[in-house]
Amino acid sequence: MGFKAIRKLPTPDEIKALVPVTAMMTAAKNSRDTIIRSILEKKDDRFIVVIGPCSAHDENAVCEYVERLAKIQEQIKERVLIIPRIYTNKPRTTGQGYKGMAHQPDPSKEPNMSEGILAIRKMHLRAFSVSGLTSADEMLYPNNHPYLDDMLSYVAVGARSVENQAHRLTASGLDIPVGMKNPTSGDLKVALNSVLAAQLPHVFSYNGYEVETSGNPYAHLILRGAIDHLSQVIPNYHYEDLISVSQDYEDRKLSNSAIFVDTNHDNSGKHYKEQYRISMEILQSRKYSPVLHKMVRGLMIESFLEEGNQKAGESTYGKSITDPCIGWDETIRLLNDIAERSV
Repeated sequence: MGFKAIRKLPTPDEIKALVPVTAMMTAAKNSRDTIIRSILEKKDDRFIVVIGPCSAHDENAVCEYVERLAKIQEQIKERVLIIPRIYTNKPRTTGQGYKGMAHQPDPSKEPNMSEGILAIRKMHLRAFSVSGLTSADEMLYPNNHPYLDDMLSYVAVGARSVENQAHRLTASGLDIPVGMKNPTSGDLKVALNSVLAAQLPHVFSYNGYEVETSGNPYAHLILRGAIDHLSQVIPNYHYEDLISVSQDYEDRKLSNSAIFVDTNHDNSGKHYKEQYRISMEILQSRKYSPVLHKMVRGLMIESFLEEGNQKAGESTYGKSITDPCIGWDETIRLLNDIAERSV
């Protein structure tokens, strides 16, 4: 019973001093952040794709993957902006299983969050260095955001966290877009309440300080499907779903109204190969409807070097140890087709 103190964690300033960003990186991040904000403001008609493994467990494989992404980005940069998905925390429905690199920098060893925090910063920095692409991470623990805030261009709040007050209020203080996923129940009222909360200013307690935020006008909704009380999968990426959410945005008069769609999870029923078909359907809906062309600004896709997944402890390089992903060949095809059909 109770808590047992294992070790005191290093502060964000201490970790940043050990693994600093360069002035060139800061300039590159500022440039990308400006573009991403412009896309959400509808001033830039490019389409955003947040893409990468379900969870980033292997620095070498992740950095090779992101370096490959950078080459595709150069080819499709006039139509698509790629944000690498480098998720270092993995929410678990029951609390069991691999919780991400921030917990276990080596999945085969015991958790060590002190080493994990250092490891995730090193991985994000290396991925940024080899690709020039700033990345996305999931904000599972709001207090951990300052360890990576000078390298991230996008943050997601997951389905199990979106109703949490700390996540909503922290999102209101970030200067980058924050995607709020609908909860696992699929309740869009809850999700839109979270978007509104993140867009409003707040005063609250954060990392030992009383802080005041100005509100985040780039907070937006991510549709990720749902599961009903009978454990049936309920997707929410179809045309009528997107139109309905667009109307909800209009009714609430939210800032920079934007929709992202997660093509995996409960939208695919975790049938990862469905992500191509789902992506193409969304782009067709967007092409058909001027409203959706304006509102649907991006997709989230789970992809890695090798398709499928494996158990933690297995050794296939570039293969997910959590949810299954599409492989590299399919990733190339999908990104090129998104670029062709996103206009």
